[in-house]
Amino acid sequence: MSPHYGARLVVRITPGDVGRRVSVRRRVPEGFRDAVGVLESWRDGTLTVRRRDGSLVEIAEETVVAAKVVPDPPARRPSP
Repeated sequence: MSPHYGARLVVRITPGDVGRRVSVRRRVPEGFRDAVGVLESWRDGTLTVRRRDGSLVEIAEETVVAAKVVPDPPARRPSP
């Protein structure tokens, strides 16, 4: 018997996580796409994530296959 390695896709965020940094994986026609940023809103079946560059990504709730709260990115060190 060979071992089976596979990721379990779990949605671990709720509307209560608005304002927190999240990673959301969603289905798209080409496969999957990820959005990482601050969950700005979750209403009427749409999640809105603000990326680091300030752009907004709107995600239909029914396309979400995995999501979780993630830590803030590490602070950048100043150049010497």
